[in-house]
Amino acid sequence: MTEALLSLGLAAGITVLLGPLVIKILRRFKAGQAIRSDGPRRHLAKSGTPTMGGILFLSSLTIAALVMAPRAPVMLSALILTWGFALIGLADDGLKVVLHRPLGLYARQKLGGQLLLGLVAGVAAMLWLGRGSNIQIPCSGMTLELGWSYPLLAALLLVATSNAVNLTDGLDGLAAGITLWVALAYALIALAAGEREMAIFAMALAGGCLGFLAYNFYPAKVFMGDTGSLALGAAIGFLAIMTRTELVLPVIGGVYVIETLSVILQVISFRLTGRRLFRMSPLHHHFELSGWPETRVVLFFWALAIALAAAGLYILTL
Repeated sequence: MTEALLSLGLAAGITVLLGPLVIKILRRFKAGQAIRSDGPRRHLAKSGTPTMGGILFLSSLTIAALVMAPRAPVMLSALILTWGFALIGLADDGLKVVLHRPLGLYARQKLGGQLLLGLVAGVAAMLWLGRGSNIQIPCSGMTLELGWSYPLLAALLLVATSNAVNLTDGLDGLAAGITLWVALAYALIALAAGEREMAIFAMALAGGCLGFLAYNFYPAKVFMGDTGSLALGAAIGFLAIMTRTELVLPVIGGVYVIETLSVILQVISFRLTGRRLFRMSPLHHHFELSGWPETRVVLFFWALAIALAAAGLYILTL
């Protein structure tokens, strides 16, 4: 527990210290966020805010994790996977922001890269890291053996989680704050399971998010971009894989699920009926356009994230 707390403090401290330097570098490279014209009008004032800031908490996560568990294969695997997804996001951000190609990576390029990394991670977890290929059925005490189907499940989980976090990243402090609570829940799960390295990784991830909020909470001085959001989703997905809680992740990370479902339902409703279910999707924009101040929306979603993380922890005790 002490090591995990130290990793949190170390990651948070490094993030806060590096923040001004990283933001200055991003400004020098003119990595300013372009704001959608069809989004909430109040967001237009955020145009030009430095993006790709995920590099900031990813650097602190990496330093803290390697200081606390430098030789653990599972830690190295977690970092490699997280940075792999970060590089996909960095390429997407770079094309959109630096090279001014509005669409960034093509969808097939982004999803193809995510799926490939996910399959490799699933095979590595099953064979190299000793995770095996069984999944636990919540509240039943039963397990289901998937054999060589498991890497596909792992890949789909990583792709879904990374893109769900990406959709959630739409307000100042929203994705970082939600992931802070999800990571803390996974730290407790890992500690209870005796997964020392994963507990350290989860706490370092939480610390990185906590430190990032010093610059990302309203009014944000920097955005994480796809660089950060895809990496956060991959990190959370890997924690679920290594703690064998794949089927409980939709509860622990329930806000990600709600945000994603709001987009899916909006599209289905509009295509079938020509009407929108929400003022705008993802769901956080619906609350904004309903008159809620941005900070109120963010704090509400944080509270929901805490409640769902607690519900997921409770499910694991049954």
